[in-house]
Amino acid sequence: MKDKEETENKKSKEDNKDHATSDVPVLRRAAMDFLARREHSFHELQHKLHQKFSDTPSELLDEVLRCLQKEGLQSDERFTESWVRYRQGRGFGYHHIRSDLCARGLSNTIIDRYLFDDDEAWLNSAIDLVAKKLRSLNTETIEFGSKPHRKLMKFLESRGFGHREIRQTLEEVVK
Repeated sequence: MKDKEETENKKSKEDNKDHATSDVPVLRRAAMDFLARREHSFHELQHKLHQKFSDTPSELLDEVLRCLQKEGLQSDERFTESWVRYRQGRGFGYHHIRSDLCARGLSNTIIDRYLFDDDEAWLNSAIDLVAKKLRSLNTETIEFGSKPHRKLMKFLESRGFGHREIRQTLEEVVK
């Protein structure tokens, strides 16, 4: 009886292994499909694949993703560089972008390689954003402490700009 149980357990493990091995091309294809749309961080891909293939062991998902990394098809560094450029171009500040990258499972080391707090580009981006906002309000300047001034401050804060950038930007438009 014990031999029969051992045989069944062995067969069950082999079936699971065969099933897992047959899943590799499917997992790889799904990961490649995600990457074809846009760059993804390792953590994002892991999460998406886990949602799509919830019955697949995490170890197998990680193995497939590590193979993609080794082949250069998935790169957290490439994702970080792309994400920083995209979000900065959309008018988001340092703190907002850093928070996004951390939420996507990227290490501080990688983030620090592509995102710089003391970059003058943040100030220029904030100035451009405020100029655009003022055009939509049909005004060129605002008074210090006024409702539009406070709204602009909150707007820039919500976009992830630091106090230095906000202060310098608003000094240019405040009477």
